[in-house]
Amino acid sequence: MDWNTVLQDIIDYIENHLQRDEEPINNDEIARIAGCSFNFFQKVFSYMNKISFAEYIRYRKLTLAGYDIKSTNLKVVEISYKYGYDSPTSFTKAFQQFHGVSPKAARSRDVELKVYPKMQMHSKQQYAWRLEQKKGFRLIGKKIKVSRKNNAHYSKVPEFWSECQRDGVFSKLISLDTSKNQGIFGLFGKTDPLSDEIEYAIMVISDQGLPDGFEEIIIPEETWAIFDCLGPTPQAIQNGWRYLLEEWVIKYPFDHADCPELEWYSNGNSYDEQYLSQIWIPIIE
Repeated sequence: MDWNTVLQDIIDYIENHLQRDEEPINNDEIARIAGCSFNFFQKVFSYMNKISFAEYIRYRKLTLAGYDIKSTNLKVVEISYKYGYDSPTSFTKAFQQFHGVSPKAARSRDVELKVYPKMQMHSKQQYAWRLEQKKGFRLIGKKIKVSRKNNAHYSKVPEFWSECQRDGVFSKLISLDTSKNQGIFGLFGKTDPLSDEIEYAIMVISDQGLPDGFEEIIIPEETWAIFDCLGPTPQAIQNGWRYLLEEWVIKYPFDHADCPELEWYSNGNSYDEQYLSQIWIPIIE
């Protein structure tokens, strides 16, 4: 039995009932999908996700209730019954514990509410990774500095890519690419600890002359942990970095080599669900 597939089917069933059918979740139906008793399923769910099944459903209900509070004119009593609470009082108490504010206060525009996202079991499987030793290579391209404060680089880096596409830099880089597996690199360079700025570059492997306004970086021979990220950009690569920071680094604590981290984007349709991008982490084995 592929438990990731089973759990994803059950999560999809839950979301359909909470968001579309607005019906109580049927434990017998969950047991049928799981192919085991409901009690055993709950144990597997808790073991795999470090949260109980009941807590997951409660967190999702309160997340969706927060959306309703913010985006509809439904009364608190209507929302409380919609998500299976016996009374507005019990709903208000649970809402306050989860979000830190009452449902009434949450209607204020400036109040931020907590979000517990829908689980995506398959996202844990999409990051195939391997170790590869590569000879040194030369990168040429354009470079900028971006701030990491408040995760500003998540928006600034895609903006830089768009700018390079508009002003012809992207096309120029493609014409200069002399690598065997052609594709464009995103490179994270030095960080300024005083300003919290980091260098980011868009480059290709090339043995051609250096055009005006371009810069070059020599990447030494290294061993790389390479992660495949499938899906449209920039979401796929951002999800890959999140996986690395939250899970992989903890499980596989390799020492980081003195070399920049790289992103690699293959040729092809970057909006396709099967589009391949990669994250390269230089390591010391």
